[in-house]
This record gives sequence, C-alpha cells and structure tokens, in this order.
Amino acid sequence: MKVTLNKTDNVNGIIAIELEKPDYQENVDKSLNQFRQRANIPGFRQGKVPKGIIQKMYGKSVLAEEINKLVSNELYKYIKDNNLNILGEPLPNEEENKIDFDKDENFEFKFDVALAPEFELSLDKKDTLTYYNVKLEDDLLDKQYDAYKQNYGTYKKVDSEAVDTDLVKGKITEIDNGEPKENLLEIENGIIMPAYIKDEETKKKFVGANVGDSIVFNPKTAYDNNAAEIASLLQISKDDVQAVNSDFTFEIQEVTRYEEAEMNQELFDKVLGEGVVSSEEDFKSKVAEMLSNQFKPAADNLFMKSARELILEKLKDVEFPDAFMKRWLLAANEKNTEESIETDFPKIAEDLKFHLSKEKIVKEQDIKIEDTDMEAFAAEVAKAQFAQYGMSNVPADVLENYVKRMMEDQNTVRNMYEQVVENKVMNWLKQTVEVNEEQISSKDFEKLLSKDDEKEETSEQENKEDKE
Repeated sequence: MKVTLNKTDNVNGIIAIELEKPDYQENVDKSLNQFRQRANIPGFRQGKVPKGIIQKMYGKSVLAEEINKLVSNELYKYIKDNNLNILGEPLPNEEENKIDFDKDENFEFKFDVALAPEFELSLDKKDTLTYYNVKLEDDLLDKQYDAYKQNYGTYKKVDSEAVDTDLVKGKITEIDNGEPKENLLEIENGIIMPAYIKDEETKKKFVGANVGDSIVFNPKTAYDNNAAEIASLLQISKDDVQAVNSDFTFEIQEVTRYEEAEMNQELFDKVLGEGVVSSEEDFKSKVAEMLSNQFKPAADNLFMKSARELILEKLKDVEFPDAFMKRWLLAANEKNTEESIETDFPKIAEDLKFHLSKEKIVKEQDIKIEDTDMEAFAAEVAKAQFAQYGMSNVPADVLENYVKRMMEDQNTVRNMYEQVVENKVMNWLKQTVEVNEEQISSKDFEKLLSKDDEKEETSEQENKEDKE
C-alpha cells in the first residue's frame, strides 16, 4: 500500500492511495467466510455452502465494501499522522477513477483536499481596539433598588381602613334574602384584594372598610362573571360557578397591607447573600456592578467583532481554496445550490478565516482549556440566567445542581467550550493590542447595539443584491 500527497498549489492537493491484492485480500476472505457461515441456501447445510458459490454471489460486493473501508481508514490515518490541516472533507478526485472490480487486482484512488493556508498574524500595540464599559444611569439604578424593596417586602396587619391594594381577609357566607341559606357555601379563610374587583360599586364597599364590618356583595357582579376569579374566591371548581347566583356576606376579620422592605442589612443579605456587604453604599455599588455585568457578553461580542474586522483586513491577501470549498459545500448539504453558495460564500470565507486565525492564536500561545475553566464558566452562565429572573442570591446547592445538569448536555458543553476558547483568545488580544476602554451609558450602548445590528442587516442585503 502506498499513500502520497501531491500539492497542486499552496492550498490544494491530491491524496493518492494505491492498493495491491495483499493489502485487502485477507479482509475480503474473512468477510466471505462470515457470509458462508451465515448463508442459508437450499440444498446445503448452513455453514457448508461451497466457497465458489459464496464467491459468485457476494464476492464483488464484499470486495468493494472492504476496499472502501480500507481506503477510508487509510485516508484519514494519513491526514492525522501527517498533521494535515485540511478544510472541509476530502472529495473524490474530479478526474474519473476507472475501477473494475471484476478484472483489476491493483487499485488507485485519488481524493482532492483543501489545505489550510499558512499565514502570519501580526498583532501588536500599533493595532487599536475599543472596549465599552457600560455604566447604568442613576434613574435605572434607583428603579432596581425600588424593585428589590418591593420584591422583598411583606404584608403586615393594619388597624386602619382598607385601601384598594390591601388584602382583606374574613369569612364568606352565601345568603338568601339576607339570611344564610340551606346547603350554603361558606369559606372560612376568604381573601379579597379590592384592586382586583372589576365592579366599581362593589369595590367601594371594601375600600374604607374596617375589621368587624360585614359586606354584602355578589361575586358574579364583582368579577364581571369571570369564572376563574369567582372559583378562586369561593374555592370551588369553574364548572360549579354557573350554579352560583346568590349574594354573599364578607365578615372582615383582618386587613393586611404590603410594606416594601427597608434599605437595611436584612435586605442586603436577601439580595446578595449573608454578609456580602454591610452598608448601603456597598450594596448599591455591588448592585450597580451586577447590572453592568449583564452587559458584558454584548460588550465582549462588540469587541470581538472589531477584532474580527482587524484580523480579516490583515488576512485579505491570504490565498484560500475557494473553488474546492464551494464544491464541498455543495456536496455536504443537499439543500445548498450553486446560487445560494455564491451568495453566502463571502461570509462563509470570512468566518473560516477568522476561525483559522483563532486556531492559530490558540496553538501559538499554547492556550489550554482545563476542567476548572469549564466549571467556572458554567457557573457564570448559570448565575447570569438566574439573574435575568431577579434571582441574584441563588443557594450554592441549587447553583451546583443546575451547573451539573448543564454539564450533562453535550451540545451545551460544546457551545461553552467554544465560548471559553473565544474568551481566552479575547483576553490575549486585550494584552496584545492597544485597547481604548470607553465608558458608555446603558442607553447609548443599546443604541450602539442597534446600529451594529442594522449594519449587519445592510451588509447582508448588499451582498445578496450584488450576487443578483
């Protein structure tokens, strides 16, 4: 067996695999023998079918299958053993290989391969990139502090008249002409918030009422015949609501009012964790930092987009195997057409160049991804996801279990690995080029993101129009 690579130019080559009979015959014989052992042919006992018959029936297909397996294995073994950095996948050589399995004993197979170009990536302090540090406006921070005070507030009993946002608690009793009726509905622990009552006249009865008052009302009138709300109030099923037409009394036993949390140590501990901060100043500083960090992924993304533009400009004259890549894209996905590939290829080629540049940085800078890197990143992702729902102080065991589930999903792990690699490349870039750190308000940053999205959409549309 002989495997060779013939470079047709700097980025294209042909891998030739030459086979002689001794290279494949043992495997063919072994496979035919297995067929013989399993064959069930009338007139012969199983396992006793003459070799000639098996050869006649299966010889050609077995020969083709074993040779194809051998060629495939040797092809990828050669690529691996010789550290060939190929793009896409090898494709059968465009020149027709004349193979005759009936007559030939020696075979030659040729495969076209695209070779990643060799290039220098010169980056230094002469190159400048901008990184945006987002600072939240005071009014947005004040809204967040108020939201925390509201979220962590509590209901407390009051002796004053009820207001529309109070919880009015008491006994609800069905009546008939002012008297309790037979088989009446009676709810010992009824709760009403006047603000949710739809009928204004009924609402007025509860607003201003005091503990000890007894209010007559009709649930269907109060809630505009909403079956779900009536069922919840009377603690019955929605199917039973239709049969309820009576008036009810509500004997007020308790009025509770929601009081927002105070800006104190108890609130600090609930939001950030016990003992994380001990003063209002530190609390606000920490919250501001947390909220600003929510913009970090977008800021990182903008930085890497700028880095991508810088690198692509440096690689604009690097030769790439465009013709092969278009051919491979067409073969790799049946949904692709020559027209769609021509339209999309400029973007694909740029993505590929940037990918190769990141690979080069990882290799030359000996960047390693350890398990600890993955676990730390997974924890940050989990914290960010909880933070989106206002959960900034997640218990350690909950966070740990969530991260564990994330690490069990192979797609999630693969995506996180790529992001960890990109983060390390980004950190190297920040140390290598000149970085102008620019502070920007969240509102201006949002505008910047919108402009960036519009720029991308315009660029894609122009590319399509140019191809048309």
